[in-house]
Amino acid sequence: GGGQLSVPPGFRFHPTEEELLYYYLKKKVSYEPIDLDVIREVDLNKLEPWELKEKCRIGSGPQNEWYFFSHKDKKYPTGTRTNRATAAGFWKATGRDKSIHLNSSKKIGLRKTLVFYTGRAPHGQKTEWIMHEYRLD
Repeated sequence: GGGQLSVPPGFRFHPTEEELLYYYLKKKVSYEPIDLDVIREVDLNKLEPWELKEKCRIGSGPQNEWYFFSHKDKKYPTGTRTNRATAAGFWKATGRDKSIHLNSSKKIGLRKTLVFYTGRAPHGQKTEWIMHEYRLD
C-alpha cells in the first residue's frame, strides 16, 4: 500500500552504503526476510521523483532522502541498456560508478549517480533530483 510506514517516534533510517548493499539489497535478492521492512518496492518508470516522497516515506519526521527497491527495466528486450524514462522525464547517469567496499577491503557493489531531467533526451531540463543506484557485485 501507499502512504507512510509506521515506525516508533524518533526513528530515523540512515543506513551506510555497506548496510544498504550487504544487508538490505543482498537479503532482498536472496528472498531472505528483512527485520524491519522499511524499504518499499516501486516501479521507477511509472513514478516521477516527486511522487516517491509519499510512496517511500518512513515515519513522520522531515525527510529529504527516500529509499526503495526497483527492478531494472530494459530499454530493448535483447539489449543491456536500462530504460530510465518516466512520463515527465528521464534519469541520466552522471560521473563514473563508485565501488563500495565492506570493512574497507572486499568490494561488494557499485553506486551509480543519476540526475533527473524533465522533457525528453537530449533536450531535457536538469532538475535538483538526484538518485543513487546501488547494485551488488
